[in-house]
Amino acid sequence: MSIEKRDPVTGRMTTGHEWNGIEELETPIPKVVFLFLAAAVLFSVVYWLLMPAWPLGWTYSRGLLGIDQRDVVTRQVEDAAAARTVWTARIAEEDFATIAADPDLMRHVKDTGGTLFADNCAVCHGSGGTGGPGFPNLTTGSWLWGGDPETIAETVRVGINSTHDETRFSEMMAFGQMGVLNREERRSVTAYVRSLSGQEPSEADQGRLSEGEELFATNCAACHGENGAGMHEVGAPDLTDGNWIYGGDAQSIMTTIYAGRQGHMPHWQDRLSPVDIKILTLYVGMLAGDSP
Repeated sequence: MSIEKRDPVTGRMTTGHEWNGIEELETPIPKVVFLFLAAAVLFSVVYWLLMPAWPLGWTYSRGLLGIDQRDVVTRQVEDAAAARTVWTARIAEEDFATIAADPDLMRHVKDTGGTLFADNCAVCHGSGGTGGPGFPNLTTGSWLWGGDPETIAETVRVGINSTHDETRFSEMMAFGQMGVLNREERRSVTAYVRSLSGQEPSEADQGRLSEGEELFATNCAACHGENGAGMHEVGAPDLTDGNWIYGGDAQSIMTTIYAGRQGHMPHWQDRLSPVDIKILTLYVGMLAGDSP
């Protein structure tokens, strides 16, 4: 390190520091830095005086303006609740068809219903309502119990095979485990059921269709109907539309026939208000493109 001296080129003093022959000039701090520093200090002092700023143990400085963000948020929540009461009261009073015909109400249904669906239904039916293995796709319009708003609302209210006293109850018996159909008969029924939805049977299954149709009429038609189109009265799915809850491939259908099925949907009466159930019903109808 050398001693401080004047740089012969610029005429400015050096700091006395030298690295490999390079000397550092004594560069003054730009005045604009002091300007911004002074402005920041001034802003801080004014803010501390006007706004809540300093913690004081169990309380804090209130500021000369007396602004309290908690009061602001409380007023905003109260205003939002008051505004919500206006349109929820209309939804509670009006029927499904009237609500569906009102664009303003349906805008609220779409926004609020989406949140209700995400919080309560999406875990099983998916965020878009497309379902998954064991959970119905709500976007296809293929309804187990019927797709009119009143029926959907009742399903949401009491559930399916739930603990509600008025629950909808539906179960497909285990034809294989109970010994009603042997393996070859189950294969014949599987081939026939797949043909109902337009799936081309393999050469091996071509000869099973006649027997499968007879076995279907004897064992399955009571719930699924003679043509396999299902029955809303008992929650039996339509086997002709290609929409499968547990899968429409041969192995999945064989498993269903052998072990049976008993789906479960919880009831929401104890968790959701009547207005929420009504909103959710309309939203589910929107997913399927249905209108009351």
